[in-house]
Amino acid sequence: MIIGIDLGTTNSAAAIWRDGQSVLVPNALGDLLTPSAVSIADDGSVLVGMAARERQSTHPRDTVTAFKRYIGTQQTVKLGKRSFDAEDLSALVLRSLKADVEAFTGEAVTGAVITVPAYFNDRQRKATRRAGEMAGLDVRRLVNEPTAAALAYGIQSREQEPFLVFDLGGGTFDVSIVEVFDGIVEVRASSGDNRLGGEDFNERMVELARRTLDPAGKLAKADPVALGELLRAAAERARRALTDADSTEFSLVWNGEVFATPVTADAFEEAAQPLLQRLRDPVLRSLRDSDIRVDALSEIVLVGGSTRMPVVRRAMTRMFGRFPNTSVHPDHAVALGAAVQAGLLARDSALDEVRLTDVCPFTLGIEHAEADGRGGYRTGLFSPIIDRNTPIPTSRSKVYSTIADNQREIRFGIYQGESREVAGNVRLGELRVQVPLKPAGQVSAECRFTYDSSGLLEVDISVPSANITRNLVIMDETDTLTEAQIAERRAALAALKVHPREESENVAVLARAQRCYENFLGVQREQVSHWITLFEQVLERQDPRAIKEARDQLVLSLDSLEGERFL
Repeated sequence: MIIGIDLGTTNSAAAIWRDGQSVLVPNALGDLLTPSAVSIADDGSVLVGMAARERQSTHPRDTVTAFKRYIGTQQTVKLGKRSFDAEDLSALVLRSLKADVEAFTGEAVTGAVITVPAYFNDRQRKATRRAGEMAGLDVRRLVNEPTAAALAYGIQSREQEPFLVFDLGGGTFDVSIVEVFDGIVEVRASSGDNRLGGEDFNERMVELARRTLDPAGKLAKADPVALGELLRAAAERARRALTDADSTEFSLVWNGEVFATPVTADAFEEAAQPLLQRLRDPVLRSLRDSDIRVDALSEIVLVGGSTRMPVVRRAMTRMFGRFPNTSVHPDHAVALGAAVQAGLLARDSALDEVRLTDVCPFTLGIEHAEADGRGGYRTGLFSPIIDRNTPIPTSRSKVYSTIADNQREIRFGIYQGESREVAGNVRLGELRVQVPLKPAGQVSAECRFTYDSSGLLEVDISVPSANITRNLVIMDETDTLTEAQIAERRAALAALKVHPREESENVAVLARAQRCYENFLGVQREQVSHWITLFEQVLERQDPRAIKEARDQLVLSLDSLEGERFL
């Protein structure tokens, strides 16, 4: 049996495809949602789910939540006498869900479809897959969360016009634009922010309440870890209360004393404005990439528990000029869609006419060098090969040439991301190819990227003139810095002299240009890259008048490019 699993930041759920429909599986408590929480009990045993979450305020040093945000990193947490990383903790939750399904169905689980945020990078996806394997699951496929929600909604509605899935969960935000026609559920574009979710709104609530919560300063001596969990829990309660009320009380008890302060929906909305603004860019990006206008969208489908917040729903109504569709259960849609995908993999006859097409969520490319206009080359730049939101599976190639006489090898650093400079992207691996000694530009190599629906990237390099071929299937790499290395780099940056590049106006326009580079594709992306190169060349001259003229011109160019604004 293949099951579908929504591995969430706040809650997780499992579902199965049975009798022509998705069915959510209750856990041992009879609940359809299992908190993504792990705790170590006093006797050393591991608690998962609600039992763990209930200990969060009382045993903050033995309990952990929201660890999904750190999957794919080296960050660890110590519970009891043992340290866990996010993969370990995720595996414990997945193992619990697997046991629930087997108890509910009486059948052995042979495979699983696990959902991930659309904006998870390669490392995070592979870490999720490893967590599933550690839980004893054969992970058959990873599916983007908004794609899974769209699959559940699309199967029910048979909607013909494109619709947008707006998925704001506890720790991540995703958006996808989807079309359904003739049984085909086609994802046109996906975008998101995997550091934005309900937990961030909780933090804003805490900041708002602390202004008046403790005027006498009594909480200053409190254990910061324990107090932090109490504040977070109080914020969650207050945030949920504001779903149905215009005001509520933010309260907690410390050392037998009640600390309370009123909070209003209007004050919370004002405090949350920076987060609400961050919801805009992924929406804009997905619309641009799909080449679909706002008025062509048939529905705005809200998914994820955090979309229950009135501040979010009001923001969405203002953003799109219409009320969003709330017919899909925000906490269940992703798991239900994962079960549909499980049914597809199991070749269930009820899904014979249903097909799913997805997209590559990140741009994939290599590191390359560009002429700097002074007879040399600037290295460390990103050359896209597969643009984000390209339908998958796909295979794309580009040709590169040597840049130095008698160059012995061409090095292909492989990256994933949207930054113009590879330092801002995720490094996936490297291929080195020995080439014949010839004058610069006379040796060319074709670099082909092949990306499939399971998220596997294969890289092929060929040098036709020398009959050379190389192949690499991307594997995991880790690149972490020790505290000493971080301190050394921080000191080195602090010792640098101030250059015109660091002047605020120049920083601002360069940051905007970098954002535009990330937001656009193809010819427009190449144009922005050219503008950035020209402006950086002027900065190097350190002529204030020339810099101002170049900056003004760059602003005009970016204004003409960004054009339509609907938010």
